Amino acid sequence: MRVLVLTAAERLPDLSAMYRYLGRHLQLELLVLNKVQQRGLRRTLAGVQWQQFERVLLDLPFRNIHQQSGFLATLEGLVIYEEDAYQNYLPGARRCGQFLRFYRRLPHARVVVTGALLAERLRADGVAVSFLAKGFDPSRLFVEPGPRDIELAFIGRTASSTYAPRKALLQELAGCEPLQVLRTEPGEAYRRMLNRVQIFVSADLGLHEYMAKSFEAMACGCVVLAWRQAAEEAAIGLEEGKHLLLYSSLDELRRHLARMRREPALAQALGQNGRVFVEQHLSYEHLAAGLSQVLQEPTLPYVAPARWRWWWSRRSWA
Repeated sequence: MRVLVLTAAERLPDLSAMYRYLGRHLQLELLVLNKVQQRGLRRTLAGVQWQQFERVLLDLPFRNIHQQSGFLATLEGLVIYEEDAYQNYLPGARRCGQFLRFYRRLPHARVVVTGALLAERLRADGVAVSFLAKGFDPSRLFVEPGPRDIELAFIGRTASSTYAPRKALLQELAGCEPLQVLRTEPGEAYRRMLNRVQIFVSADLGLHEYMAKSFEAMACGCVVLAWRQAAEEAAIGLEEGKHLLLYSSLDELRRHLARMRREPALAQALGQNGRVFVEQHLSYEHLAAGLSQVLQEPTLPYVAPARWRWWWSRRSWA
């Protein structure tokens, strides 16, 4: 199967390794687009024979494509990979409701999202959707020898309004436990910092899915304490008490901490089992295999856009 992939330059997280693995399953042509090219896809693809591809995989920031549904409606075999669609159902989020409106303008497209509950909600709202959990790059994130001299940490963003519940919980935890809230550059600095952390606090409150940081921390041997996400653990295959520990309140989180301080063998087993699980199920190689299966599913019935819409799309992006 021939697949045209449109992805972003300087994408974070970097999925280039995942696309290399995907190329082992499918005949892939990868176009890496800058911001200007992303915002003018009609111009960008003017010299590309995209009609010769059986699938067009769109992996571009929502903010740069959501106003281009007129042109995207002309692409047959369209599959959209989206890691941020959880914002569609977050009250107060800037993009609340926007993803669903966009997908409804593209009824022939299949959407791939990274939350199981999110997939269920979008499916109930009439979107053709598949679920694939986020993953990690094992060539960049792995266990390194050395002391784990940071007992308790979170590494990542807290400033966005989307992460306000995360920030509040971490601040409350830091008021009663030796939590360090850290930021690093991606790549080697991030891996080295994770390898110094004994216990990683995953605080994805209100997001209803796991962010990649949980799996990245597990890949580097951290014990992960994760906010309980209801349907997500079963959908991913994570087992509480074997791969990680789950909490639904600050008190429950602190009880887990106290237990691991009393039972260092438990912490060691959780770190080891969590690492093995993500290596076997959530690496980019496994993500590529899952995405390959989605791309090879039968396409949805294609309905050409109305002529006025096609004309307006050409006029808008000429």
